[in-house]
Amino acid sequence: MEKTIYIRMRNRVLTKPREKVYLMDIAQIIAPESTIPDLKKVIVHQVTPEDKNIIIIDVMKIIRSITVMFEEVEVQSIGPAQTIIEVINKNKQMSFPFFLLIWFLLFFGSAMAIMNFHDDVSMQSVQAKLYTIITGVKDSKPWLFQIPYSIGLGLGMVLFFNHVFKKRINEEPSPLEVEMFNYQLDLDNYVIIHENKESLKRINDD
Repeated sequence: MEKTIYIRMRNRVLTKPREKVYLMDIAQIIAPESTIPDLKKVIVHQVTPEDKNIIIIDVMKIIRSITVMFEEVEVQSIGPAQTIIEVINKNKQMSFPFFLLIWFLLFFGSAMAIMNFHDDVSMQSVQAKLYTIITGVKDSKPWLFQIPYSIGLGLGMVLFFNHVFKKRINEEPSPLEVEMFNYQLDLDNYVIIHENKESLKRINDD
């Protein structure tokens, strides 16, 4: 009687250098209980220094390995056709001077961008006109508008990015997180196409 094994490849797997990657690490598997112990022992890849930090495992390689072990089985793949194995080396600790340099660049760069934007749209003159319309008094520096506006600008950025330091305000992802997620998807698709040897085949004219 033919048995069916269902596999679903994971999108990304993190591993350490020189580690053995097993089938159960890179795929979710539904199979008859009698085959599970053997499937857990299947080594998909042995990480070597030549692999660098990105390895692509194609589902066809997995199906081939399973059919070699079990002749009378049917393998059905669900979901992604490739898994990206990312080799994580030891994290280097960031130096405190380097952290301060990056912080100052981001802080003053953001401040300059905000100030230049407000200067381009003549925000100060607009606030002065609004102050004159509401109060009937001319004032080139309407602090009554500028101070609450500055506070509201900071609070608005906190709500926009949905974070107060490391604490998330609510479960909704921020626009920055969505953009980073989309960028990661595009990066993964690029890596899968260009790093996967099975996705490229050259046919000689000879």
